[in-house]
Amino acid sequence: MKVIAKPAFKNAAKNPYNALLYSALQNLDVEIAEFSVKRLKSSFWDIWHIHWPESLLERKTRISTWWSAKKYLGLIDFARQQGTKIVWTIHDLKPHHLFFPHLEQQFWSEFLQRLDGVIALTRTGLQLTHERMPIIGGLPAFIIPHGHYRGIYPQTVDRDAARQRLGIPQEATVLTYFGQIRPYKNVPRLIQVVREVRDANTTLLVCGKPDRKHSSLVNEIQAAAAADTRIRLLLNYIADNDVQLYLKAADLLILPYKNILNSGSALLGLSFDCPVLVPNLGAMAELQTAVGPDWVKTYEGELDGTVLREAIAWARWGSRGKQAPLDPYDWGTIGQQTLDAYYGIRTTYEPA
Repeated sequence: MKVIAKPAFKNAAKNPYNALLYSALQNLDVEIAEFSVKRLKSSFWDIWHIHWPESLLERKTRISTWWSAKKYLGLIDFARQQGTKIVWTIHDLKPHHLFFPHLEQQFWSEFLQRLDGVIALTRTGLQLTHERMPIIGGLPAFIIPHGHYRGIYPQTVDRDAARQRLGIPQEATVLTYFGQIRPYKNVPRLIQVVREVRDANTTLLVCGKPDRKHSSLVNEIQAAAAADTRIRLLLNYIADNDVQLYLKAADLLILPYKNILNSGSALLGLSFDCPVLVPNLGAMAELQTAVGPDWVKTYEGELDGTVLREAIAWARWGSRGKQAPLDPYDWGTIGQQTLDAYYGIRTTYEPA
């Protein structure tokens, strides 16, 4: 089995998901290659596995967006003519930000027509995709979860040591936001709510690099924090060895998304055995069911002071085991499920 993926390993520093997935497949003797036009055209590939196709459209001008869409649709047509199957993993139902809506909607319409199979990370995700994109209803579809991050990042400190290194009192309530910062992730709202609660014993750690495509977001976050010493802004890339500090020190990981389907950040928090607060959107209820309501708490509507106070009490004084139960998210199992999906798509589906 030969697979070319976009991306495969090159985004590992930003998001280890792809590297972990394709490393698991390499352990099963699958040949994996990072996508490039030259590689695609110079060899036969059984599968072209595409993640986040909307990234093809993240260009600065209308003409460059149009050209990127035209180029990649042409490459997909070339690959299919060679017998390569096109597989899309559904991370999101739609782009979180449309820069050129007409061009992007046209691209999606044409992209979906060229697929040979889809992989959804959750049952909810697949159901919602079929509802919103009925054109793919006849394709082979597989539900394969996002794997955990346990053992991927160093875990050499405990709660007390992490707080000591960060200069946070042991008795403090520590709330953490962790992940890339984009407008839909609603970080200014989180800061506003923490400030409204006015608990002097609370510390909020905002950890993550803002998306450079939204330059005003840094100013908005800094204005929301406005010299409140309880709020620490770490608006940069967090080194792998330091990830443990901000999640081990936390009583609660808060991800106050405006919209979301799946969340790698939630699984990251759970991998450090940190309870998670998320809105009841997308597949978050499914995650709660999988790992249990002791580890994932959901809320309806907008994050507010009442939700935050209840979540803090739940996180600090609720009863839960020492480790979040993450067995369903083992990468070895996920690799085998993905390989089975590839074979299923190759052998059961021929486009009209």
